[in-house]
Order: sequence, then C-alpha cells, then structure tokens
Amino acid sequence: MSKVVIITDSTSYIPEHIRSEQNIVMIPLNVIFENETYKEEVEIKADDFYEMVERNDTMPKTSQPVIGELVQLLEDLSEEYDEAVMITLSSGISGTYQSAVAAGEMVDGIKLHVFDSEISCSPQGFYALKAAELARDGMNGFEIMNHLLQMKNKGIPAYFVVDDLNHLHRGGRLNIAQLLVGNLLQIKPILHFDDKKIVPFEKVRTKKKALKRIFDLMDEDLKTDEKASISVIHAKREEEAVEIAEELRAKFANADVSISYFGPVIGTHLGEGSLGITWIKE
Repeated sequence: MSKVVIITDSTSYIPEHIRSEQNIVMIPLNVIFENETYKEEVEIKADDFYEMVERNDTMPKTSQPVIGELVQLLEDLSEEYDEAVMITLSSGISGTYQSAVAAGEMVDGIKLHVFDSEISCSPQGFYALKAAELARDGMNGFEIMNHLLQMKNKGIPAYFVVDDLNHLHRGGRLNIAQLLVGNLLQIKPILHFDDKKIVPFEKVRTKKKALKRIFDLMDEDLKTDEKASISVIHAKREEEAVEIAEELRAKFANADVSISYFGPVIGTHLGEGSLGITWIKE
C-alpha cells in the first residue's frame, strides 16, 4: 500500500498543533519588508506582521517558496513516503502551484500530486484537512486528488470584507477613482475568489451591511440543522470574530464553527480589519 503525506503552504493557516495531529507538512511563503525576508508562520506571525505594517511606511511584498526548498522537502519526505499530495493557494495570486509542479518533476522516489485550491486561507485548509483524513483511511494520491476535485466542483463559498480600501488599491485591485469614491461613500466591497483571483462580489455601504449580506448568502445555501464546517476569518479583529462565531453557533446547531485568521501573506492583500466567512457542507 502506498504511503501518502499531505503538504500545504502556510496560507491555509492551519494551527501548528492541528497540523501535527493530522500529519500535515507545511511549507511557508515569504513576506518582505524593505530588504528583510520573513518566512510566514515560522519567522513572522500575524500579530507581529500587523504591528510592523503600522510602523512601516512602505507596504510589504510577498513571494512564493524558492524551488530549492520544495525540492529539499520532497527529498526528505521520500525517505518515508511514496507519494505526496500538496494543496496550494490559488495559482491566480501566487506562483507556488507552478513551483511545486516543477519541484515534483525534479525529485525521484516520491510521486507528487499538486492540487490548486484556487482559493486560500480556511477553504484551502478544508482541502488539506480532508486530504489528511483520506490519507489516514488508506487512499492513494490519485484517489485523494479525485476526491478534492469533487469538493472543488461542489464549491466552497468564501466571502471577505475589507476595512481599508487602500490595500486593494496598492495591490492593483482598485483604481484611484474607485478608491476615492469608495472611501467617500464608506463602501465596503464584499470580495470572493473567482477564476482563481480575489475580485469584488458586491459593493455594500458599511461593514455591518456587508456582514449581513454574507449571512444572507449563508442562509440561502445552508439549512440551520445541516452538518457543516464554518470558519470565521479575521485580520487582527479577534473580538469581532468571536461574536460572529457565537452568533453562527447559535443559529447552525450542527455546524462545527471555528475561528481562523488572515496571516501575513493574505493580510498584505486585504489589510488589517478584514473579516471573512467560509463554509463547507459535510
């Protein structure tokens, strides 16, 4: 029987203790402040990152893992495993997927299957956790990839609200006119992933209305007694995230509701104060 290991990159933001329990290996992306490079989740955590952003005038940049690190990781894993399934953040916002595919072709002794989640954060984590469960159940790499593809075809809804439009403008997702009008009218765009990229879903006045709209979208998709996993994601807004999670637990009694966060790499795109909600039916 093939022995399979699950790999994901840092932007799935699965806590270290859960990765350890589930036997998920993580490879970090990088955040660059001026000339200093930090490995996300290893050398820089979310809270430190947001504090550094406040102190710095220049916006950080992000970069994918260097291919040599991926090759080394696969060579190390090949001593124990026959196959690896790697779940990456969307290939529309990072070159991590392409680098992983290239690294897999450079290493003998382990067959690498690379799955483009076409998303990031908790939804990417849903894929990684499911893959780990399937690996424990004895599925091989092809079977796991097939199951993940079925999950993707059903869709994992995920919606984000940003607090500060400047990050989207700097990242090229809003032009200067949209930025000025948005700030003037207090517009809080609801964002989602579409065709592998972060794009506006709807423009809503005020954060409160934006969150209500996301709740309405959940109500359309999820029955109150349905089994599901729900994740509330925040960028340095833990109190707000806890309140939202409690509201969702009261409403969806059979759902497993957890709280996650936008770490440094995705936080660079969205900015402090962002909130997100995602869910997947059992």
